[in-house]
Amino acid sequence: MDPKVVCETILGNVEKVIVGKGREVELAFLALICNGHLLIEDVPGVGKTVLAKSFVKSMGCTFRRIQFTPDLLPSDVTGVSIYNQRTSEFEFRPGPILAQVVLADEINRATPKTQSALLECMEERQVTVDGVTYPAPRPFLVMATQNPIEYEGTFPLPEAQLDRFFMQLTMGYPSVEDEVTILERQQYMHPVDELQQVVDASQIQEIQKAVKGVRVDALIMKYIVSIVGATRCHPEVYLGSSPRGSLSLCRAAQGMALLRGRDFALPDDVKALARSVLAHRIIISPAARLREVTAKEVLGEVLDQVPVPGVRIRKN
Repeated sequence: MDPKVVCETILGNVEKVIVGKGREVELAFLALICNGHLLIEDVPGVGKTVLAKSFVKSMGCTFRRIQFTPDLLPSDVTGVSIYNQRTSEFEFRPGPILAQVVLADEINRATPKTQSALLECMEERQVTVDGVTYPAPRPFLVMATQNPIEYEGTFPLPEAQLDRFFMQLTMGYPSVEDEVTILERQQYMHPVDELQQVVDASQIQEIQKAVKGVRVDALIMKYIVSIVGATRCHPEVYLGSSPRGSLSLCRAAQGMALLRGRDFALPDDVKALARSVLAHRIIISPAARLREVTAKEVLGEVLDQVPVPGVRIRKN
């Protein structure tokens, strides 16, 4: 089946539940097909958990939810080896992280030690317990949610972990019309309960392979590197994006091109995704934070300043 048709089928199915958030649904799906992880920062009750469940039911994937709390231990996430007296051997009991879609709810309420337990699994797609490595299933997506940092009882995510999230987004409140529609749809039952599976996990893996085959011109690659490089020397920035940010932005442009039915990426794909992919990788300087300068505002300036590459005819 055409990858674009598969993507449209999944997105259309999810939007039966998530009302009026087409772009947010598309970005979440983009993180999945680009083999990345997603960080959603927003207040409670705006549909973060429902978004994860809608994708899971649409794809028929395994799903686990981890509620992060200050007393959560790393072994509660990765799993633990337990001694079996009958066999006189240790048996591994896998933790909830070893599922195809993992919802890490309120991740910034856990201590940094527990947060760091996700690092190996997010980057290497595996966990190591007592010296033994266990691979994560494919496809594998960590969809983490966090409360705004100004809330009490939260621990800011370390920069190393933020950098491992493919992109960050916010759901936002629905419009008046959309909220009325939500009330009408949930009057008797939740629409996610009626959602049917439309694809399987193997089709998602095929789409992930197809994303890598999308052509990115050398001029667009240079454009991406120029954007990321500009964040490192911006006067309002303390620490700019890493090379992982360049890789993620390039992959995101490939994924967006596939969603649009193209086999090549455009500069417009890069500009449309730069804020979602790079904003959480940038640390604003203390002086700029006092003036309430945000990473997205900095990226807006960068995108205005970095020249967009022209069109180059591809030679066969």
